[in-house]
Amino acid sequence: MNLDESRFESDPEELVGEPEHLPDGWMVDTPDPADRADVARLTTLLRAHEERGRGWPGAGVDDILLEVSEAALATRENVVVRDPDGVIRAWGGVHDRAGGRMLFVHVVERDLPDGVGRACSDVLVEWAVGQAVEVGSARGLDVQQIDTGAFAADDRQHRWLAAAGFERVRSWWQMSRPVRPEETSLVDSAERWEQDGVVFRLVRRAGSGLPDENDLREIHEVLEGAFVDHFNHFEETFEEFLHRLREEPGHRWDHWWLAELVEDEGRTPVGCLVGEVAESGTGPDGSYVSYLGVLEAARGRGVAKGLLRTIVADAAARGRDRVGLEVDADSSTRADGLYVAMGWETRYVTESWHRDVPVEPV
Repeated sequence: MNLDESRFESDPEELVGEPEHLPDGWMVDTPDPADRADVARLTTLLRAHEERGRGWPGAGVDDILLEVSEAALATRENVVVRDPDGVIRAWGGVHDRAGGRMLFVHVVERDLPDGVGRACSDVLVEWAVGQAVEVGSARGLDVQQIDTGAFAADDRQHRWLAAAGFERVRSWWQMSRPVRPEETSLVDSAERWEQDGVVFRLVRRAGSGLPDENDLREIHEVLEGAFVDHFNHFEETFEEFLHRLREEPGHRWDHWWLAELVEDEGRTPVGCLVGEVAESGTGPDGSYVSYLGVLEAARGRGVAKGLLRTIVADAAARGRDRVGLEVDADSSTRADGLYVAMGWETRYVTESWHRDVPVEPV
């Protein structure tokens, strides 16, 4: 994948045209990341969407810029619906995540009358379907999946997605665990420690201070191997994986750990944890587990538990008060048992909704 070239259509009128059901004077447009009013408005819309869906907002300006900044447009595209005064009332975003999988942000102002809100939703979906055809065609696919999400308590979003041809396919527990200062002692050192023939360590740094590329490639290979049979896994190239993780506002290289099995012939990477900082504007920051993967051949040796103990100890040493993660609520592996046993609790539930789009329009 050439990460400097977008596969999306940048002109929304090419995909939507003249929407029939929007009120007079409303228009389809693109947001301007250099316009503070646009960025502030998108932040307000997303925070209200979160508050209505789960009970509290969490998004900030950095989350918006991740989606709409000029740098993001290599793998993303955005559309908005504006009222006659130019105020953004709805926002859609697409992310060319991996071959066959396109993520879709779908946010409509919460206080709009239902008919107007539904019309905005239909415009966002029509645009996303057009983008799915564009990106699927560029990747040489017959079918392109659109993957969007909803909070489990958001009945409005459920109705609109179902009416637009999406199917609810999965639920996810969003879990959190409190961290106590004394838990720095959970491991000898969060930088490196060893137990039962497994070494847990941070990725190495090269002479330039950047992470060692071999370590990063091993993390990518472990995750691809660990998740190959998991729900909705689409293989990413190393370049796609690295580009996407580095974009995240909470990305920090000193939150990436490898677990290596020590054997006579050397060390074999068998697990990894990719973490990030979860910043808070009202209190202490937290840590977040973006990825935790263990190769099947090494399961049952305490690798996952050891990696989780490591990030908890690291969070305690940094003065953080929590570690969050996401769990597949529908998985037959029942991985949640480990998290519950280690103190994680579910704070809220999200859902995945999918629609498969034929790349050749019918």
